[in-house]
Amino acid sequence: MDFDIANPDLVAEGKLRVEWAEIQMPVLRQIREQFAQDRPLQGQRIAACLHVTSETANLMRTLVAGGAQVRLCASNPLSTQDDAAAWLVQELGIGTFAIHGEDRDTYYEHINAVLDLKPTMTIDDGADLISTLHSERQDLIPNIITGMEETTTGVIRLRAMAADGALKYPLIAVNDANTKHLFDNYYGTGQSTIDGILRATNVLIAGRNFVVCGYGQCGRGVATRANGMGASVIVCEVEPLRALQAALDGYRVMPVAEAAKVGHIFVTVTGDTSVIRREHFEVMQDGAILCNSGHFDVEVSLTDLAEMAVSNRPVRPAMEEYKLADGRRLFVLGQGRLVNLASAEGHPASVMDMSFANQALCARYVAHNERLPIAVHSVPAEIDNEVARLKLAAMGIAIDELTPEQKEYLSSWEAGT
Repeated sequence: MDFDIANPDLVAEGKLRVEWAEIQMPVLRQIREQFAQDRPLQGQRIAACLHVTSETANLMRTLVAGGAQVRLCASNPLSTQDDAAAWLVQELGIGTFAIHGEDRDTYYEHINAVLDLKPTMTIDDGADLISTLHSERQDLIPNIITGMEETTTGVIRLRAMAADGALKYPLIAVNDANTKHLFDNYYGTGQSTIDGILRATNVLIAGRNFVVCGYGQCGRGVATRANGMGASVIVCEVEPLRALQAALDGYRVMPVAEAAKVGHIFVTVTGDTSVIRREHFEVMQDGAILCNSGHFDVEVSLTDLAEMAVSNRPVRPAMEEYKLADGRRLFVLGQGRLVNLASAEGHPASVMDMSFANQALCARYVAHNERLPIAVHSVPAEIDNEVARLKLAAMGIAIDELTPEQKEYLSSWEAGT
């Protein structure tokens, strides 16, 4: 078996980490048990580019239980848990290519190593694997029946590819499933981002001006958690509707140029580039903390900051100080990468339970249905509903059902005043 990981001897630590995550993932566990009986993925070869964490390890277990042959690489150089990678290799026998802190060349070598499996399906988090397929490994595309994309940023890239006519095989936007983005993005990103900031800095959030750039589901989650911890939240947006929502949710709304003057902690969650840049650094207060919870490390312009700085140094394991000519110090967390994974452990397993349940059930769906047209597709409603139903049952929550009279009323147009 081919693999490239930091230390196979970390398998014991990885086993404990994976087992703890499994306890929090009852929906995925039920799906895995069913997959082990039905083997719906028999004969499939799945290339996966995901954050290599204990939660992802439990998704890999599920795919293998369903009969798939799987290879896995990291979707972010700083998100890999080396002990989870060791467990995947030593216990599950999965070809895993992921090392925490790997450089850019190694990152893409790992993507290509995963693609050497000659996949029939892909699972991606950010669309780097899909992009590599389309730019460098097009010979593999005819064998691929479909792929799944996990993130907002990745779906944006795929829709751009589809609009340009560049997309060569069908993709399912798992990110857009209600049981993914309404929970993973909102609750998961909200909690894990705050966790990452606290682990990296140990600052008191209460009383701080906490600037959130972007008010999609992820930004809303971050703003809600910061507000709950006593921060004074400021939201920066480019979309009028989202800005209006933030204002009516009780937050101050202003341009980044204004927020830069008063902010103490800045978090970008936009999926875009250069959200915080030179003109913003120029007016920031001494001691401002900058971090990113969007997928790529382009939202805070570290190129601008490095050009402005007269010195920089690490001051804590996931925090770097940039000193400017006038003596002000700006602090960047996690090298501008996903702060919730660069300095913490990412989303809680219980919310990833639903996201990865969608991935597993979508894999089963495409393996047993006619090939989808080349486009970016939504997760089928029946899968979304099944995940919600299983999660409620696992939580011991019962809900009402419509009576026959209510069903008839909802399907009728004749009843009125």
